[in-house]
Amino acid sequence: MTLNNKRREGDDMGGFKDVVGHKDIIKYIQNAVSQNKISHAYILNGQRGSGKKLLARLFAMTLQCETGQSEPCMECRSCMQTKGGNQPDIITIKHEKPASISVDDIREQLNGDIMIKPYSSPYKIYIIPEADLMTVQAQNALLKTLEEPPEYAVIFLLTENADSLLSTIRSRCVMLKLRNIKDKLVKKYLMEELQIPDYQADICAAFAQGNIGRAIMLAKSEHFNEIKDEAIQLLKYLDEMELHEIVSAIKQINKYKLEVTDYLDIITIWYRDILLYKATKDIGGLVFSDQLKSIKEKATKSSYEGIETILQSIEKAKLRLKANVNFDLVMELLLLTIKEN
Repeated sequence: MTLNNKRREGDDMGGFKDVVGHKDIIKYIQNAVSQNKISHAYILNGQRGSGKKLLARLFAMTLQCETGQSEPCMECRSCMQTKGGNQPDIITIKHEKPASISVDDIREQLNGDIMIKPYSSPYKIYIIPEADLMTVQAQNALLKTLEEPPEYAVIFLLTENADSLLSTIRSRCVMLKLRNIKDKLVKKYLMEELQIPDYQADICAAFAQGNIGRAIMLAKSEHFNEIKDEAIQLLKYLDEMELHEIVSAIKQINKYKLEVTDYLDIITIWYRDILLYKATKDIGGLVFSDQLKSIKEKATKSSYEGIETILQSIEKAKLRLKANVNFDLVMELLLLTIKEN
């Protein structure tokens, strides 16, 4: 990302009041700042898109803000530098290899730099995105710094799976877990901030499963509606399709090159709607409420056991795809299971 892009991105950055959800973490941060009880290391753990980087940047911005308040002023020199991505005492650790953070990355960018005092701020802050990609050697190098950090040092480790870090690192960090945000808050944000229509906001919120970053990505996606419509068409007429037609449909799915779990989530939500209608006859909670006729028909034809088998098969398919089993093979097996139930 270029500096200019960073500036544009940073200019949109609001304070804690603009963060969707995570009120418990924001309260913790503000209390820690106002009481001057700052730890040397924090782990922010949550799914990709859950807001880890935003919260870490706001925490860092607050610590360096010249007003010394529990909310960044957004106007002082430090806040303006942070928004522009060029605050010299807030350092983001980068790594060249996409799948790992090496011991050299940590030694050169953190260990070799941390003993130099802050240029112009009370703290010297390091943010390590994807910290769970650190090799064991990199973690051991970081551990040495965590054991005896300089008084002014604060390190943020951003992880999707904090358990992959050494227990000796975890025990020296304050753990902040980002939980899923309620669908109604996600929907409200999409409608008010991105002007997404009501029905589309409902679907994006349901698919995002409490992950605001994912909801925004889906809302802005050019292909999401197209993929969703094709998936529903396939599910509606699967019972009548021959094997060669199913194979052809899978080839069509593959061309989108979207994260494969997105397609499986569409199928999951479709069958959850069917299960919900079958159990309650309530149409208020349906995500695909515009497909009510088809949902009613499927709910009448399907047994509870059949729907449960399908939902379990979707989870198995996700695990197989994570294990790099052939996409076409996994989808063919899943669609045949759906067809049988």
